[in-house]
Amino acid sequence: MLVNLKDIIAMAESGNYCIPAFNVYNMETVMGVLKAAEETKAPIIMQVYPRLMKEETGYFLSPVILAAAAKASVPVCFHLDHGPSTLETTRCLRYGATGIMLDGSTLPLEENIALTKSVVDTCKYVNVQVEGELGHIGTTKDSEFDEFTSPESAKYFVEQTGVTCLAVAVGTAHGKYTKPPKLDIERIKEIRKATNNTALVLHGGSGVPDEEIKKAVAAGVRKMNFATDICYAFLDCCLEELQNPERSVAIDNFMKKPIDAVKDFCISRIKLVGADGKAE
Repeated sequence: MLVNLKDIIAMAESGNYCIPAFNVYNMETVMGVLKAAEETKAPIIMQVYPRLMKEETGYFLSPVILAAAAKASVPVCFHLDHGPSTLETTRCLRYGATGIMLDGSTLPLEENIALTKSVVDTCKYVNVQVEGELGHIGTTKDSEFDEFTSPESAKYFVEQTGVTCLAVAVGTAHGKYTKPPKLDIERIKEIRKATNNTALVLHGGSGVPDEEIKKAVAAGVRKMNFATDICYAFLDCCLEELQNPERSVAIDNFMKKPIDAVKDFCISRIKLVGADGKAE
């Protein structure tokens, strides 16, 4: 069933667990994520990068996500990840998204607030809620990271924008880590307290040690993003299959094992963040 961002985050808040947000790129990754959610009876978020919305991929992929959500017996939110401007956010809304992320984290604070609030106000007209970002979450290729999100700035940002959830910089990055990150768990707790328990989002969940993830969820992270590891699960299985002389050349049959590889990875993350069985 298709649900909006507010409702799925509310489920996590009431149950004191975290919603896993999986980036999807094609029909096969959508199928793998959905199979994992169905098998574990977990509410999930399927999200897409903004470049897919700028390119024609988003036009074709969005109906696949919506069809999966309509078929699902579990709650599914269709979410835009890291929308940098109103071009991507508006297009994603037109394609049926039920959650939007506006990422103005590279902007000065007041500009970030103004842009985020404008998107929040627009999305209200169609009962869609917004995730904001404060404290730029870079990539693992960056030579150094920006300062972590401060509780005081987070409080001000949430009050001024009205976002439903907030992505914060607390030690993660996007991409494949060369060494496991250590999260600032105390900062997560402080931000939660300062923002009146606003749902926090952890980006760059791929490769974070399991124990760090559990601590983050306990501290108040209610949405956690996984993208890089989905790509590796899918592509590594494809490469392995290419070495198999008995592989099928029919693409639909060839893709069955990569779909299952995505499913298996997602099941492991669903259980880790405590979302399994929560849709029963």
